[in-house]
Amino acid sequence: MSTPHNRAEKGDFAKTVIMPGDPLRAKYIAENFLDEPKLINDVRGMLAYTGTYKNKPVSVMASGMGMPSMGIYSYELYSFYDVENIIRVGTAGAVSEKLGLRDIVLAMSCAVNSSFASQYRLPGTVAPTASFELLKKAYDTAVRLDKKVHVGTVFTTDFFYDDANSLAEWRKLGILATEMESAALYLNAARLGKKALCICTISDCPLTGESCSAKERETSFNDMILLALETEIVRN
Repeated sequence: MSTPHNRAEKGDFAKTVIMPGDPLRAKYIAENFLDEPKLINDVRGMLAYTGTYKNKPVSVMASGMGMPSMGIYSYELYSFYDVENIIRVGTAGAVSEKLGLRDIVLAMSCAVNSSFASQYRLPGTVAPTASFELLKKAYDTAVRLDKKVHVGTVFTTDFFYDDANSLAEWRKLGILATEMESAALYLNAARLGKKALCICTISDCPLTGESCSAKERETSFNDMILLALETEIVRN
């Protein structure tokens, strides 16, 4: 059952996968939040584990950076490993002036500058959108946990270094934050009849120059991780 990117066998993944971008964050989540985590993939260093959270099977796997990488791993999880739900937990840059470092964003939909959707040969422009079920459960869970979250549109971009400095223009449309993976995840989920949600923590503010350290990005975003895991627990 293994693929060129994943040595796991069918049945190794739980129905829900928590998906950070960074393999070290996947390892951190497995070791600090899951009971009896088992390493099921390490091809190309893209670590994946399955364990339990409050006695419910949950997997965690890294996606890597950018839409091509997220596109590959989420497609394979949905198509070849019978995964039903992927909850991305990642970092984002604040675009809205309402956001600050470590704020949590639930990405309802994505604006995008990628050609990822061109593969579908659509006669118009598609709007990558989260699963309403997962989005509502995440919001309700945040209320239960007394965690403030911001819900809205994020800008999924192919450019980390943007020569056009376009974020100020996106701010005019009420975009909350910018990141690099969610649109590919949402489009794969839509195409394959699955569910997806992106939960992001603000790690930097490109328009002001504020940022968290690399170590903080790896280990300090526990509220986002807990929110994703608790969302899966209450989902059923």
